[in-house]
Amino acid sequence: MLENCRNARERWGGVSELIDRWLKERQELLVHYCELSALTDYSQTGMLREKFIRLCEVLVDYVSVGHFEIYEQLTREAREFNDGGEELAAKVYPRIQETTEVALNFNDHVDGRILTEQDVSFLFAELSKLGEVLESRFELEDFLIEHLHNAHAGKLASA
Repeated sequence: MLENCRNARERWGGVSELIDRWLKERQELLVHYCELSALTDYSQTGMLREKFIRLCEVLVDYVSVGHFEIYEQLTREAREFNDGGEELAAKVYPRIQETTEVALNFNDHVDGRILTEQDVSFLFAELSKLGEVLESRFELEDFLIEHLHNAHAGKLASA
């Protein structure tokens, strides 16, 4: 996943400050995810709770920026250029929304709870599922950026 993040930044870095900032947030999310997923001692629930909380903070921020800033910008561009991008977005956004639900459900399992070792074990199992969902989400987001924003980048620069 980290390699895919680097590749995305190389392809789209500089195209838009908003997208650049968002891709940096994606990288921060992946760092927290990888640090947490590498842990194997579930007995230090206090330390793990803090790591899960931090992951969830970054996760919710990332998902929110995607929905309320990035996707709105991409949809606006698609609407302005009226070149089929809105239809493409309408097909892809529901799949991204499914990944959002998984991310928010994961956050709900952590939010405001004192974690037992049993909770931590459950969260690590869910963390694995979250990783798969995030990978799928990143692919969908990259696809949208490629087909909606990059397709219009030259037109936007000359406008």
